[in-house]
Amino acid sequence: MPSRCHIALGSNLGPSVDHLHAAIRAIHGLGGTRVIASSSLYTSPPMAGMKQPDYTNAVIAIDTTLDALELLDALQEIEQAQGRERHLRWGARTLDLDIISYGHQCLNLPRLTVPHYGVAERAFVLLPLFEIAPHYQFADGRQLTSLLAACPPQSLTQVPDSIPDLSGTSQA
Repeated sequence: MPSRCHIALGSNLGPSVDHLHAAIRAIHGLGGTRVIASSSLYTSPPMAGMKQPDYTNAVIAIDTTLDALELLDALQEIEQAQGRERHLRWGARTLDLDIISYGHQCLNLPRLTVPHYGVAERAFVLLPLFEIAPHYQFADGRQLTSLLAACPPQSLTQVPDSIPDLSGTSQA
């Protein structure tokens, strides 16, 4: 039985929109996985006042038969294939893929925490998630609408006409 998961995507190096679209196609191509919905793209400033280019962000919903760590490994392989280097926390990157939710599970593993530990402070995740799942409730019981209402103000701009092309993928 597939698990419904939400993945946050971000990029601020190189052709960010292209990186996100390529990542969505690669995720859809994973065995036992299909993308079922994708938010628009949004631009946002980097976290913690880092001096770097603005990010382009999105959230997708997937159904997958991969277990949580298999999914994490697959996402990290996609990041690496697109030139991701891990040098500095919150540093600039070609691609960042975070598992925001995994089914109706709360996970606290050495390599993975779900719901994602920083989701409540990240409007660049909450707003795109709201776009594709407005009534979402996290596995720990928190309501998306409550988190979004309490989220610290952040500058987000929707990229016009930016819903990724999911032709060839099923949408629910």
